[in-house]
Amino acid sequence: MVARSLLDTLKEVSDDERDCIAVLERISRLADDSEPTVRAELMEQVPHIAMFCQENRPSIPYAFSKYLLPIVVRYLADQNNQVRKTSQAALLVLLEQELIERYDVETKVCPVLIDLTAPDSNDDVKTEAVAIMCKMASMVGKDITERLVLPRFCEMCCDCRMFHVRKVCAANFGDICSVVGQQATEEMLLPRFFQLCSDNVWGVRKACAECFMAVSCATSQEVRRTKLSTLFINLISDPSRWVRQAAFQSLGPFISTFANPSSSGQYFKEEDGKNTEDCGSTQENSEQVRTTEDVTTEEEHNRTEDLSSHVDGDDLATKLENAMEDQNTVSNNSQRESDYQTESSFHCTLSSESCGEMADENEESSHCCTTGLQEAGLNSQEASLSEQELYNSFHFWRTPLPEIDIDFELQQTSDIKLDREIQELTMPVSPSIPMATRKELEEMIENLEPHIDDPDVKAQVEVLSAALRASSLDPQEETMASISKGTDSQTELTINDQQSFKPILGDIVPLIGDTVESMDSTLHYIHNDSDLSTNSSFSPEEERKSKVQDVVPQALLDQYLSMTDPSRAQTVDTEIAKHCAYSLPGVALTLGRQNWHCLKDTYETLASDMQWKVRRTLAFSIHELAVILGDQLTAGDLVPVFNGFLKDLDEVRIGVLKHLHDFLKLLHVDKRREYLYQLQEFLVTDNSRNWRFRAELAEQLILLLDLYSARDIYDYLRPIAFSLCADKVSSVRWISYKLVSEMVKKLYMASTSTFVVDLMNELVEKFCRCHKWSGRQTFVFICQTISEDDCLPMDQFAVHLLPHLLHLASDKVPNVRVLLAKTLKQTLLEKEYFLNSANSHQEAVEQTIMALQMDEDSDVKYFASIHPASTKIADDAMSTASSTY
Repeated sequence: MVARSLLDTLKEVSDDERDCIAVLERISRLADDSEPTVRAELMEQVPHIAMFCQENRPSIPYAFSKYLLPIVVRYLADQNNQVRKTSQAALLVLLEQELIERYDVETKVCPVLIDLTAPDSNDDVKTEAVAIMCKMASMVGKDITERLVLPRFCEMCCDCRMFHVRKVCAANFGDICSVVGQQATEEMLLPRFFQLCSDNVWGVRKACAECFMAVSCATSQEVRRTKLSTLFINLISDPSRWVRQAAFQSLGPFISTFANPSSSGQYFKEEDGKNTEDCGSTQENSEQVRTTEDVTTEEEHNRTEDLSSHVDGDDLATKLENAMEDQNTVSNNSQRESDYQTESSFHCTLSSESCGEMADENEESSHCCTTGLQEAGLNSQEASLSEQELYNSFHFWRTPLPEIDIDFELQQTSDIKLDREIQELTMPVSPSIPMATRKELEEMIENLEPHIDDPDVKAQVEVLSAALRASSLDPQEETMASISKGTDSQTELTINDQQSFKPILGDIVPLIGDTVESMDSTLHYIHNDSDLSTNSSFSPEEERKSKVQDVVPQALLDQYLSMTDPSRAQTVDTEIAKHCAYSLPGVALTLGRQNWHCLKDTYETLASDMQWKVRRTLAFSIHELAVILGDQLTAGDLVPVFNGFLKDLDEVRIGVLKHLHDFLKLLHVDKRREYLYQLQEFLVTDNSRNWRFRAELAEQLILLLDLYSARDIYDYLRPIAFSLCADKVSSVRWISYKLVSEMVKKLYMASTSTFVVDLMNELVEKFCRCHKWSGRQTFVFICQTISEDDCLPMDQFAVHLLPHLLHLASDKVPNVRVLLAKTLKQTLLEKEYFLNSANSHQEAVEQTIMALQMDEDSDVKYFASIHPASTKIADDAMSTASSTY
């Protein structure tokens, strides 16, 4: 209680310097309290007390620096976790509010943080201190960060004992780079970043992938192209699925950092990589700030990480998490890898596995599978094509007939060729992928057995045991036996078992041996993946050439284009297509309109994606893409997609509707007029309760008035506006009153005034003479809005609308008369036309007000009698609307 009341006490005695110092000294004594809750409460009050001291510096000079700051710094190493967390939050608030002098930051704060990150420091304290150093970098500026923080930060990036420290460094790497600038980033930080990107722990690599854009922004174009792009390719092909997920999410933003104003015609900012859609999830943040939720997800997906670190350190933790990762994704690896086409004989293994898997799924005979195996050595595309040609319902159910009339020499040749393929399948195919020894597998199983109660660990042991059994088999003999037996179902199972074990060995073994594939093979791997992932009538070579450009490294673009491949959703992330759609405007801006041909097919694929979230993302950004591409490409490539979105689900249509004006203004006048016929369709929604959809339509129609002629407005927009004015939801009607008043203004300013007269006559007929009282009240609202916004000269208003308005003074419904009294007294009588000039219209208004003042309803009397300045028209009108509808 004393700690909570310190600020109030200081305020009471702020006039007396001695009393203030006495209170501050009491704070120092409270800081030594043995009870953690007292210390935590005191620390929560420190920022407020510091602000008070700052405001009263003349009477309490140096109070904060002498009495408060030492307590904050000391609590950073407190034994109690709550006290430490409170002091960290207080320090960041004080730095953000600039309440700590620069000298104190250098002499009191930074030295303590550096001491806390020393090698012999407590593990938890060290991790928290690194996080504080990273967060305060942007607040203390480049000079202090570069001199005091940067050297220790580089040391922490190489902390071999604790991966948690390296993970914090990786998560905040982009922030440090943006503070220290290009030179320090390239000279000191990039080597550390390369180390973190190849860290043994997948969580560290994932953090690197998430902050890649921020790091790229702090480097030169040359470094970005030559070093970072190849580093990013490594992350995209990482063994861990979670690292690949993060890398693909960052791929679009990373590509956008290659934007060149001279080629794209527009200057790059961080926001260019973003979409205008407000998803609320905020999974795509250009600053890539790490959250507690991300860390929790990592821990959940790999609970054995902490467990194994207590056994044999990070090395065993790496083996466990990577083995776990492979176990989670083994079912998809065969299908994903078969899409890649490499020149090494390893391709044969993958293609054969893929063929066997497809044959198993379709329940085809072993004869078809054997045929597919024979063709795999020639070309994986030809194999899949021939399978599709062979397969139909007749062949599926029919017992295969024996083959006859086969040339004996051809048969011998095919047998020899098949023997060669089988030898390639069963041999170690690449020096970069060493085979696992039985000893290593047995050691891993032995280390896991004490924790067999954990379901995840149990599943892992089963996978490793299966891999151990598979390694003891003679694959060549098994395969030869299966080929010789032909249709024997038992042998078919043996082949399937062998094929299911090979991806496990192929994925786990490189990680156990701590080997990494060479960059050349990786890049070749990527290019061929892109070739096979495209669906086109062109040959793969022609397709590849059509997507070549020189703005960004081709390997990066090929990877981005592969994000629409269905296999990616299975092996990387089910929402990878949404991430691709989200960053597409930024990628298009980077490539420039001259390279739109590279993205066109991808955009059309995304626009027809089965997930509505993907189409919704594109719908929210199509107007931005139209600005980037220009008139000609927009008309040819975006308009058909736009038309498709207009007929889509409401969740997709709202994206188009929110930026309807922005898109239509970019089209040619004739093309723009075609959409007049479709505007009426926006009144129909999947759910009639979706009133915000209609409210957005009214907002957009106000903007569209500037794009169309008076005749088009009268013929096409007027009926929609009148329909919205009669909407069941008051918020929609309020916007619609504004729409009608702006329509009156637009038509009056047109060269021919017949349309505005016709419009006002229809207002009278449709609303003023409506048999429902709500319609008559709507007429009063519209007249009020027209008068308030000066949409029509008062003399024209007096001729066409005022007589009908005054006629409602005798309306039988009090709500209509209440609104009429407000409008006359608070709006019309304030106009100069009715104040200074004596005319028949002014007399009619005054007589009507006098009649309303004698009304039998007390509310009508009140609003007809009060002075106009005593209330606000908008507040009164809104209250009337809410109480009468």
